[in-house]
Amino acid sequence: MDGSMFIGTWWSLVPPLLAIVLALVTKEVYSSLFIGVAAGALLYTGFHPWNAFVAFFDIMKNSMNLNILIFDVLLGMIIVLMSKSGGSAAYGKWAGSKIKTKKSAMLATTGLGILIFVDDYFNCLTVGSVMRPVTDRYKVSRAKLAYIIDATAAPVCIIAPISSWAAAVNSYVPDDAGITGFQLFLSTIPYNLYALLTLVMVIFVIITGFDFGLMKVHEKNAARGDLFTSGGEEFDQVKEEEISANGKVMDLVLPVVVLIVSAIGAMIYTGFLGGASDIVTAFSGCDAETSLIFATMVTVFFMMILYLPRKVVTFKGFMDSFVEGFKMMIPAIAILIFAWSLKGMGDALEISTFVKNIVGSNTSASVILPAILFVVAIFLSFSTGTSWGTFAILVPIAIAMFPGSDNLEMMIISVSAVLAGAVCGDHISPISDTTVMSSAGAQSNHINHVTTQMQYAAVVAVVSFVGYIIAGFVHIWWLVLGISLILLLVTLTVIRKMSEGKEGVGDRA
Repeated sequence: MDGSMFIGTWWSLVPPLLAIVLALVTKEVYSSLFIGVAAGALLYTGFHPWNAFVAFFDIMKNSMNLNILIFDVLLGMIIVLMSKSGGSAAYGKWAGSKIKTKKSAMLATTGLGILIFVDDYFNCLTVGSVMRPVTDRYKVSRAKLAYIIDATAAPVCIIAPISSWAAAVNSYVPDDAGITGFQLFLSTIPYNLYALLTLVMVIFVIITGFDFGLMKVHEKNAARGDLFTSGGEEFDQVKEEEISANGKVMDLVLPVVVLIVSAIGAMIYTGFLGGASDIVTAFSGCDAETSLIFATMVTVFFMMILYLPRKVVTFKGFMDSFVEGFKMMIPAIAILIFAWSLKGMGDALEISTFVKNIVGSNTSASVILPAILFVVAIFLSFSTGTSWGTFAILVPIAIAMFPGSDNLEMMIISVSAVLAGAVCGDHISPISDTTVMSSAGAQSNHINHVTTQMQYAAVVAVVSFVGYIIAGFVHIWWLVLGISLILLLVTLTVIRKMSEGKEGVGDRA
C-alpha cells in the first residue's frame, strides 16, 4: 500500500480522534466508529480510493474475533432462556416471602444485581421486574430502585472475569502489549476504583439508611406513599409479564452457578495445558476465549436438561432462544466489529510507534496520566452513552503509552482508569442503554433516575479521581484502594453530618 508517509506519524492519531469528536458531536457511536475506520483506510493507502476500499474490509476481517462473537451469541441465548423459564419471577416470589424490612428488600435487590454479573442488559431487564413488587411493599422510591439496579449492572460486569464486558476488553488488547488480554483484565480489577467504590456506596446508603440530595426527597415522598414523586402516570398502562407457574428459583440460580464453575474449571485446565505449574499461574495464563465458549455451551446443554423434561420451556421455545439471543446481542456485536476495525487501523498505521516516540522512556512525567484518562473516558462515555465504544478508542492508546515490561504497572493502572471512567460516564449518561433500561426496569421516570443517580455517582467519581492521582505515584493496589475507600467513607460521613444539619430543608419535590 502506498501509505508509508502517514504510517508511524501523528496522522495515525486521526482515526481514533475523529471517532471521538464525531461521537461527541453526534452522540451516536456506530457511524462515528465507521467513519474513523474509513479515514484510517484512506490514510493507510495514501488516499487511493480502491485500495482504501479493499484495506477497509481486509483489516475489518482480520481484526474480528470470532470466538468473542460466538460467546456473545451463546450468552444472549442463556439470558433469553433464563427469562423464559420463569426462574427470575420465581426468585421474586421467594424473596417476597422472606423479606420483612425495607433494608432487607434493598439488600436483596443488590444481591440479585451482583448475582447476575454475566451481562448488564440481562441485569437491568431482570432485577427491576423481579424486585419491584417487593420494594414497593416497603416503600422504596422508584428512583432509589433504579439507582440500585444501575449501580449493580455495569460496575459489577466490569470487575467480573466471566462476563461479556471482560470478553470485550480482552479483545481490545494488542498481541505485543507484553501481557495477555485476560491477564490485563484481571490486573485492572483492584484498580477499578469507580466500580468497587460504587458497590461500597450502595451498601453504605442501604445499611445506614442515609440519602442526600434529590434522592432524599424521593425517599421521603415514598415514605408518605408516593413512590414516583413525578412521572408515575407514564406507567399506568404498563402490563406486567406473566409469571410462569413452572419456574423455580433454581432455574435462575443453577445455570449461573454452572456457568461460573465450568468457566473457572476450563480456564484452569487450559492454563495447565499451556504449561502452568500452579492454579494461580494457570488462571492468569489461560485461554480465556475458548474457556468462555466452553462454559456457555455447557450451560446451554445444562439448561436443556433442566428445563425441557419439566416443560418449563418447550423444545421450539428453546431453539428459538438462539435467534432471540442473537438479536439481543446485535448492538454489542456491531460496536465490537467496528471497534476491532478501528483498533486494526491503528495497528496498521502504527499508532503505537508514534506514541512510543513521543512518550519515550520518560514516563515519570506521566504520573497524572491515569487521572487524565479517567476524566477523558467519563466525558466520552457520558457524551456517547456507551462504555464499549470508549474502551475501543482509549484502551489501545493507554496501552501504547506505556510500552515494555518496565512500564507494566502504569499500563495496568492507566487501562483501569479508562475502564472505570467509561463505566462512570455510562452510569450517569441519560442516553446510556443501561441507564434507560434501569429506569424501565424500575418503572421510574427517566429524568428522576438520571438526576438522583448523578449526584451519588459524582461523589464516587471525585474520590476515584483522587485515587488515580495517588495510583500514579504509588503502584500498590491495596494501598490505593484502601486510601480511596477511607476517603469515600469520610466524604459520605461529612455529607451525612451536613445533611442532618439541614434536616427539613427541601422536603418538597
